[in-house]
Amino acid sequence: MAASGIQLRLGNIVDSGADCLVNAANSSLIRGGGVDGAIHRAAGPELQVALGRLHPQGCPTGQAVATPAFQIPVRFLIHAVGPVWRGGGEQEEDLLRSAYRSAFELAAQLGCRSVAAPAISTGIYSFPLPLAAPIAVAEAGRALSAGTELETVEFVLFDEPARRSFAEAMRRE
Repeated sequence: MAASGIQLRLGNIVDSGADCLVNAANSSLIRGGGVDGAIHRAAGPELQVALGRLHPQGCPTGQAVATPAFQIPVRFLIHAVGPVWRGGGEQEEDLLRSAYRSAFELAAQLGCRSVAAPAISTGIYSFPLPLAAPIAVAEAGRALSAGTELETVEFVLFDEPARRSFAEAMRRE
């Protein structure tokens, strides 16, 4: 496990100095709220135009797509679609794992050395943090040990309970 390359920070993901940002997107790739809204606001209206042009069919849950970052000073935006929590009986954990894996693999394919990611699906999609954090941390460790140029995954979290959940997941890895 490459846990030394995993970092935690509270704040706004747009302020990260990473090569790319992971956006917690919806499957239509239309501007939403939370992290998605913050990234769209910071990137400017060109982002929505690009998403519509590059990915007119949207993106399936558990997958990720990339766009330019426009007004955000990073190389790429990676839009990962996590699942809505429906109680755990609809493959939500597998879909979340796949969303992170797809995002981190795409970052590596794009030659990124660092990536900043949110706690995908834990906001309005209601995925429980104690279940989401270990999935995110494990996928970050997997990506960091895959032999690519990726060196750092920074989880940018929205509050102290999220940071504690991720820190606990890191201790267990």
